[in-house]
Amino acid sequence: MTSPVLTERQRKWFASVQASLAASTGRSLDQWREVMKTCPQTGHRARLAWLKAEHGVGVNYGSTILAACAPEGEPSWDEPEALRDVLWRDAGSRSILEAVEQATAGIADVVPTQRKGYTAFSRAVQFAAMRPLKGGKALLGLKLDPEASPRLSPPVRRESWSERLVSVVELSGAGDVDAEIARLFADAAENG
Repeated sequence: MTSPVLTERQRKWFASVQASLAASTGRSLDQWREVMKTCPQTGHRARLAWLKAEHGVGVNYGSTILAACAPEGEPSWDEPEALRDVLWRDAGSRSILEAVEQATAGIADVVPTQRKGYTAFSRAVQFAAMRPLKGGKALLGLKLDPEASPRLSPPVRRESWSERLVSVVELSGAGDVDAEIARLFADAAENG
């Protein structure tokens, strides 16, 4: 179900972020590549935090810079299958992702996109996202009111995916992906 494609809206948004990088930050992408050589951090989130603390760069520009400066051998956004393999390397978590993909395959016009920290699902806008959790589990975020199901709750922490995803459900195994999860995913797609 993963695909290197983006929705038209996402394509335009990423292009606008890249096009305005130099004007908004005062440095070209090549200059940011040089700056990143001085970054003492190695993890993605730590590098984003360093860009913000040291250079005042927000998450959108920071992610654009980091995508262009990915360390040798680390997959980039242009390699969604490689990103997916790295993120979903735990067999238990990956089986949950695959169960969600299978259970929701009949929902029209869903565009899955792979990010470094999660898998996003969009139509015109993002309506769902999933990230692996320790212990072979996964967290599914949805653009639904948490009151839509007793299985849903508000997020306990700020996630890196869209702020529109206001409910989450922790899935402990592929067996947790049942008709109700498929219905909630479809309802979130309709909200998107």
